[in-house]
Amino acid sequence: MLAAENTSVNATAGYGVTPLIQTPYERRILEVAARQVQRVQPSLWRTDLVGIADFAQPSWKPRLHFANLENGSVRSFLLAHGRGSDPMHSGWLQSFSNLPGSEATSRGAFLTCEWYQGKYGTSIRLKGLDTDNSAALERAIVMHPAWYVDASLISKWGKIGRSEGCFAMSTEDFNEALIHLSGGRLLFSDRIGEG
Repeated sequence: MLAAENTSVNATAGYGVTPLIQTPYERRILEVAARQVQRVQPSLWRTDLVGIADFAQPSWKPRLHFANLENGSVRSFLLAHGRGSDPMHSGWLQSFSNLPGSEATSRGAFLTCEWYQGKYGTSIRLKGLDTDNSAALERAIVMHPAWYVDASLISKWGKIGRSEGCFAMSTEDFNEALIHLSGGRLLFSDRIGEG
C-alpha cells in the first residue's frame, strides 16, 4: 500500500495510548480539516474523518490526506489532478476550474456521497458545496481508482498520470476511500502547502 501513516499511537503498560507525534505539516492538515468541517458542517453527515487534497504538492508525492479528527492521525495517498489543470503534464497543478469540459480539478469542499459503478468500477459520487466546485455533479467529478496512479509510474516517469478532473487514487489504495471517506464526509481540495 502507498499510504504513509502516522503510527505514533502506542499502547503503553498502565498508561493507555501515548500522544501522537505530529509533524508541523500534519498539524496544518488537521487544522485545515477542522476549520473546513466547522465551515460546512450543516451539509455533512459525518465529521470524524476528512479528506484533504493538497494540490500545492506535486503528483509524485502523497497529497491526499485522511485527517482523523478523533485521534489526530493523518494517512496520506497518491492522488491525480485533472489534465486541464496541468496541460503540459509537469506533475504540478497549474490552475483550478469549475467549467464543464475543462478536464480540470476544482477547489473547495465536496460532500462524499453514495458509491456507484462507473467507467473505473466502484466510485464515489461528489457534491460540490462551494461556488468553485458547484458543477461537480454536472461534470461527473468523482473519486475513483485508476491504473495511472501508481508508484511504478513515478519510478518510470517521475510523476503519475492525470484524470479528467476527478480525484483518482491508486487501485490498491482506493478501498481506503470507500471504507473511510465515503458516506457523507468532507473532501476538501485546495493549495495548502507546508506553511
